[in-house]
Amino acid sequence: MFDWDDLRIFVAAARSGSLGAAGQRLGIDAATVGRRVARLESALKSTLVVRSPSGLQLTAAGAQLFEIGLDAEAAMTAAARVAQPDLVAGTVRISASEGFGAAILAPALPALARAHPGLRIHLAATAGFLSPSRREVDMAITLGPPDAHRLVVEPLTHYQLALYASQAYLEEAGAPGTVDDLPQRRIVGYVDDLIYAPELRYLDEVRPGLAPTLASSSIRAQREMLLAGGGIGVLPCFMSAGLVRVLPQVMLSRRFWISVHPDVHETARARAVRRWLEALVRDEQERLSPYA
Repeated sequence: MFDWDDLRIFVAAARSGSLGAAGQRLGIDAATVGRRVARLESALKSTLVVRSPSGLQLTAAGAQLFEIGLDAEAAMTAAARVAQPDLVAGTVRISASEGFGAAILAPALPALARAHPGLRIHLAATAGFLSPSRREVDMAITLGPPDAHRLVVEPLTHYQLALYASQAYLEEAGAPGTVDDLPQRRIVGYVDDLIYAPELRYLDEVRPGLAPTLASSSIRAQREMLLAGGGIGVLPCFMSAGLVRVLPQVMLSRRFWISVHPDVHETARARAVRRWLEALVRDEQERLSPYA
């Protein structure tokens, strides 16, 4: 028989993809994580993970045990809720797009922490999304509804995007009169083969065949390029401070969706965070959709 706590540590390692990251999450050192995973493998007489340059890779047995471990973790969380069903405490991990996470969520999080002192928020605001279905996060704010059937998915808010440039660039190159003038200007946008969601393919929507001169996988890096006079590019309106809107007839609209794993959805901490998110996007509508 194996130690149930070893299973908990294995789940953390499998979710994190490395011993070090799991150790940081659990508050123990990487060597201890490695020993506990090895002890679990010995008890089960099966190899669960293999180490590679990109991190830990699950074997077939490891993947099967990971799913079982996730169910066990969910059962333990549900058991804890029986004693304190309305306690807003614990950790909520949120995945959000880089721009929305940095510009909208991050400045508002301190107020949430003050309102709920027992609540801890881990925000992953990156180019790409982590998955609630794999328990990488508790909830994800994505550009489209995820396909995973095990998630509770709801629309969060619409937002608008437009073309922007710096005043200095417009003085240098001249403001375009129509979208057909854009190929004669420097364009800032995404690296095509690093676009992680189809909703980010803005340029073809503005003018078919439009390609960037300066490109980055990061929307915040694109904004810095625009501020430095790099050219003209599409930005969410909530990231446009310090820039000039170009070609007002060009207006794009997108929608954020929130997805939560069902095992987490009805916890007091998740309900509190969802209510906070809903109130936040209502308060930020002037920035999210200023031309509605």
